[in-house]
Amino acid sequence: MFEWLSRVGSFGLVWLALALVLALLWRRPALFVVVLAADAVADLLAALLKHLTGEQRPAARFPELHPLVHLPNDSSFPSGHAATSFACATVLSAFAPRLAPGFVVLACAIAYSRVYVAVHYPLDLVGGAVLGVLVALALLAAFRGASRRGAFGTR
Repeated sequence: MFEWLSRVGSFGLVWLALALVLALLWRRPALFVVVLAADAVADLLAALLKHLTGEQRPAARFPELHPLVHLPNDSSFPSGHAATSFACATVLSAFAPRLAPGFVVLACAIAYSRVYVAVHYPLDLVGGAVLGVLVALALLAAFRGASRRGAFGTR
């Protein structure tokens, strides 16, 4: 189960699929645009922070650990899966508050999967989650400002 969650969480693909379905069902293309932006920005910032921190992954540091998925070559901190999952879950929760508990549970499960498969430390998840939420809040604020100006056809 956690190996599968780790795979579907790669690059935020599960979140983009959810956002696309909801955007089509609700005829709100802006939903997909904001989730796509959250995914991309969170992934980019996580990659930049990985480059700056250089934290060795658990399976690289402890040879007795055997990762259940491909061991990425980049650094461990922060978790990109956690960053993109929490960024997208936060945006989706803003658009669909009643579905927020499900989004948060899925984000937590995807993040935890990365510890389970032995490619991240728990602190990597916390760092990724915080990064993702901050990215989402910034993008939501920008989206609301643009919406007030009519940039998304919403007034």
